[in-house]
Amino acid sequence: MDLGIRGKSAIMCASSRGLGLGCASALAEAGCALVINGRDADTLAETAAGLRTRYGVTVTEVAGDVSKAEVQEALLAACPAPDILVNNNGGPPLRDFRQLDREALLDGVTQNMVTPIELIRSVIDGMAERGFGRIVNITSLSVYQPIPGLDLSSGARAGLTAFLAGIARTVAGSNVTINNILPGKFDTDRIRSTLVFAAEKAGVSVEEQAKKVAADIPAGRLGTAEEFGKACAFLCSAHAGYITGQNLILDGGLYPSAF
Repeated sequence: MDLGIRGKSAIMCASSRGLGLGCASALAEAGCALVINGRDADTLAETAAGLRTRYGVTVTEVAGDVSKAEVQEALLAACPAPDILVNNNGGPPLRDFRQLDREALLDGVTQNMVTPIELIRSVIDGMAERGFGRIVNITSLSVYQPIPGLDLSSGARAGLTAFLAGIARTVAGSNVTINNILPGKFDTDRIRSTLVFAAEKAGVSVEEQAKKVAADIPAGRLGTAEEFGKACAFLCSAHAGYITGQNLILDGGLYPSAF
């Protein structure tokens, strides 16, 4: 399917690896010019080179922590009139909530709630004026199904979801959509750290824990960054203008709900 976004410009946050890279790759394949971001400049440069070589699109790199004002400014300077914004950021590390002091709490909320809101605020009016905009926020299945040790991430992402629910309806008439993708268990560095945490707690090997996790997923496996990216690209497509304010769960059937 032609997604109808060839030539569009996209800001893709935290996209040097993992699910962010999966999204960047799918948007590049659709013909978008990309501004990508990551904290490690060397990894980011390697990712950018690979995307240029494989897809033949323009890729601009902005290294740094996207929660920092100067990095956000650099992203917007590189792409002042984006058609697409995909918000992504690393979540707080696994930690019992009793170990979270005020500084850690505020940092988690800044990364996973405040930062995407700041970027959306910067681009949404321009999108509405131009009559096209696609905003996708990568949150987590933990918004619906709590994960022990990720309480701060869950709370901040749930706050983002609620905050944007009404805003999405205010710009739908201008062909600007805001949606969230809630990943379950994907084969990324993040899930590997979760596996280590759970394995230590259960007193088993990481390999045993990985098999147990896969067995609990109706699909029988972890998800891939590639298939995640394809779903993201569709929400960014010209065909998704009637989808807004929604939470798309990608979890292989893990979350047991009829609605």
